[in-house]
Amino acid sequence: MEAFGVPWFVAVRQLGPPLLLLVVGGALLAWRRPGRPGLVWAALGTNLAAAALPYLWIGLQILTDQAERTVYGLVMTLFQPLVATVAWMLLLAAALTRPAAPGARAGRSAAERTADRGEAERTPENIG
Repeated sequence: MEAFGVPWFVAVRQLGPPLLLLVVGGALLAWRRPGRPGLVWAALGTNLAAAALPYLWIGLQILTDQAERTVYGLVMTLFQPLVATVAWMLLLAAALTRPAAPGARAGRSAAERTADRGEAERTPENIG
């Protein structure tokens, strides 16, 4: 990090919380599996990518000799919060969406699923 001109304590302060969130979130995913674990993993990874994006951007600018261009910094200033917002939206989608029914993935109808369990097929009737 010192080669990029960023002190280590700044990198640890900015990357530490997303890394901790990734570790704790991964442990919680292993302990209590949510309905949509793929969305939660995507949200945790996107959050870490949003935190690492400025450092990746600095490295890319140094490698391509574009470090003196300020317009690229403006774009990154707007892009990094957008990526963090996408991470939170993925987490919100994982929390609010319901998982698909186990039999629905196979494309079976409700009558076929109840027939497999040995229950009689029920038809809704309006009584009264």
